[in-house]
Amino acid sequence: MGDSADVPQVQPGELAPHEPVPRVLKDAFKLWKGRVELTTQGCAEGLTDLEAVGVKRNDIPAHSLWEATQSFQASLGLGRENHITLSKASESESHAVDSYSLTSIPGLIVLPSLLPPAVQQSMLSRLFHRDLSNPDHKTNLHLHFDVQYPGARPSEEVDGAASKTSGASKEQKSFFGDDPSRVAFLPKNPDEHKPLTTKAALKKKLRWMTLGGQYDWTTKAYPNGPPPPFPDDIASFIHKIFPTMEPQAAIINVYSPGDTLSIHRDVSEKVDKGLVSISIGCDAIFIIGLANNDAPPVYEVLRLRSGDAVYMTGQSRLAWHGVPSIIPGTCPDYLEDWPGKEFPEWRGWMKDKRINLNVRQMFDGGRAKEAEL
Repeated sequence: MGDSADVPQVQPGELAPHEPVPRVLKDAFKLWKGRVELTTQGCAEGLTDLEAVGVKRNDIPAHSLWEATQSFQASLGLGRENHITLSKASESESHAVDSYSLTSIPGLIVLPSLLPPAVQQSMLSRLFHRDLSNPDHKTNLHLHFDVQYPGARPSEEVDGAASKTSGASKEQKSFFGDDPSRVAFLPKNPDEHKPLTTKAALKKKLRWMTLGGQYDWTTKAYPNGPPPPFPDDIASFIHKIFPTMEPQAAIINVYSPGDTLSIHRDVSEKVDKGLVSISIGCDAIFIIGLANNDAPPVYEVLRLRSGDAVYMTGQSRLAWHGVPSIIPGTCPDYLEDWPGKEFPEWRGWMKDKRINLNVRQMFDGGRAKEAEL
């Protein structure tokens, strides 16, 4: 899927990251904040009905999605059964994956149910078994805690700093395979924070994780210097479906009921390449809008479900957006028991969670190569 020809006249990096949110979008966010009475059936008043107002598109050939999912599953070492399941699902589709654009927000593309259930499960396993245990990938917990990773003694590795004599393995153990009662997060300032067990941290305290370019939420910028490597399998999967953008950085947001994401714009990147957002778990209300001096403000309110993707290109790349509500009790059955029977202590962890994988390109190919030198 290519970026919209209607590209923004201003590059993301040219906008002020701390610019005030337009009043109309603040009011919309307040109106939808905390709304949990929505059911799984139909559309509530005020929600955008894609089938009614969206323009159906044919950007992604079904075989491209099939190839991306097959490659992604194979790289995890899954058996033939998983491949057959995905293949049969692909064969029943038409020649293109369903997607919709909205004339009110030029460049915005919504792809319902893009990720098959098996891929959603695999994505969760890679993000939270593998990437969360990689010290290169920082989380909100690193701001206030020294992290003792699973399988490493405190003298061997604290907060990613391996001792020269530790011989720590590159393949870290999953936090979900760790003793839930182990104190794994030691406060940097004991006067402000108490130590956290693994269970306490993962159940409610973990709010975000970064992959590749380590976005700084305080300065709203990416640090200078080469970023940690972006996971190859996730990058390949995203690039196969959205070939005009190069995955270089991602923010994984972890939501529980009552959590929100304030209205904002993603303007720290140096290029206007499309931004990919993938939802896994509970449904969420997503507000996206445009407000400038050239036209009256406009916004849409979408209900995003597990497996849905949003691709922000063109004018929508610089749109204001946020998540005012997570709808509890809407996690699909096939995800409720993740991480699975082999982790009985964590049964039900995903039941009221929403995970959002937000992938972006920080700079053009030339800059990317320079950063690696």
